[in-house]
Amino acid sequence: MPCTTILAGKNATYDHSTMIARNDDSGSGHFTPKKFVSVGPEDMPGVYTSVLSHLRIELPADPLRFTAVPNALPGQGIWAASGVNSANIAMTATETLTSNPRVLGADPLVTNQPAAGSQPERPGGIGEEDMVYLVLPFIHSAREGVQRLGQLLETYGTYEMNGIAFQDLEEIWWLETIGGHHWIARRVPDDCYAVMPNQLGLDQFNLDDALTERRNFMCSADLRDFIETYHLDLSQDGILNPREAFGSHDDSDHVYNTPRAWFMLRYFNPTSNRWDGPEADFSPVSDKLPWCLQPEKKITPEDIKYVLSSHYQGTPYDPYERYGHPEEKGRFRSIGINRNDFMALIQLRPDLPSPYQAVEWLAFASNAFNVMAPFYANVETTPTYLSNTGGTVSTDNFYWASRLIAAMADASYSRSLFHIERWQQTVLAQSHQLLHQYDALQGQESDACRQQQLRESANQAIADILQKETAATLDKVLFELSSQMKNAYSRSDA
Repeated sequence: MPCTTILAGKNATYDHSTMIARNDDSGSGHFTPKKFVSVGPEDMPGVYTSVLSHLRIELPADPLRFTAVPNALPGQGIWAASGVNSANIAMTATETLTSNPRVLGADPLVTNQPAAGSQPERPGGIGEEDMVYLVLPFIHSAREGVQRLGQLLETYGTYEMNGIAFQDLEEIWWLETIGGHHWIARRVPDDCYAVMPNQLGLDQFNLDDALTERRNFMCSADLRDFIETYHLDLSQDGILNPREAFGSHDDSDHVYNTPRAWFMLRYFNPTSNRWDGPEADFSPVSDKLPWCLQPEKKITPEDIKYVLSSHYQGTPYDPYERYGHPEEKGRFRSIGINRNDFMALIQLRPDLPSPYQAVEWLAFASNAFNVMAPFYANVETTPTYLSNTGGTVSTDNFYWASRLIAAMADASYSRSLFHIERWQQTVLAQSHQLLHQYDALQGQESDACRQQQLRESANQAIADILQKETAATLDKVLFELSSQMKNAYSRSDA
């Protein structure tokens, strides 16, 4: 899946929470309805079967409850995508990555081989469809997440290149797959944020640490031999650069991938480097963009939503602006595109008790024209407005209402943008207010069952606000677009 990811360490954020966020995007030419659910231990199978690769894996017997944002329609598997388990460990999977022929020739992807003649079917490896279900219910730290997924990759392989983030209160880890069975992972520095735009992102890697103490790096056990055997290290200075060794170097990266990273870095570090003009330190087509930086100010959830909604505002590349050269507009692939399925931003708040530390901010459909709202993750049920997505267009659920607003706001951009901004401001302000209110109520309550009831009540209250304001915005945007119809006429019949 084409996606965009941003990770923020605990000392880079406004409240010392760790944050991981990702846009989940459909491939070109289709849209994937999504829903928000809670998955209990009783819902987990003893043996997991992948729909796409036909792989069967026996699961541990003690799964934790977790939230997920799976596909709303059956047929292609679960695709749980993003969630938090009851131990307050989070995961987002996956960011589709690119590779190169040398890597894929040395360690081929593990694809499903149908039965042929006397040869039985050979299952493929694991992929984006499977990873959250196979890992998130069984881990108690971000490091454990890396280790479990790494073991699964080495055992079963994968049929695609992916990046996966794991998060707990203290650490964020980013794992990238290499070929069919190899992988690397790096801990995000506490005072930094990191960005990934569908391109293998890590720009330096300490193999010595990864193969010994594993303080800030981890990898598959034979990675050093793998690199040496197939001559994959391209560095001149002896410092392994995974992006150069394992990633792609295509002209299409300069249109599809690197510009997205450039915009996010430019937003959080506007004066640290020169980003624009002929003397820029980094441009939208720079191959040396840093994987992580210290931000110039503390990062908020609203900041993350803004960059994940980007269509290159304030640059000549914004397809909606009237200034600049026409040939520059839409030159680069936006972050907030029409095919965004959802955005999930997981925030683990260290200044609150464990039962209500985890908040999952969600937005559906095109990020350029949607709104996000926060929901407590440690719950047994989720609001119907977010969980009842089906295949029929309906204003009774958040996904389809958001899709309708986005399509109409795009077609009436100059008239509808104001309504989108007011919608976002209203929902976010009231959501923050409710979080403060229900955090305080839970702090006054000692009974765990009552605390959970309060979390689910808070989620429903936020969903009620979301439904009310979304319906009002849909009405306003529909009016603006209807007023621009080509058969409009100024004379009234009254």
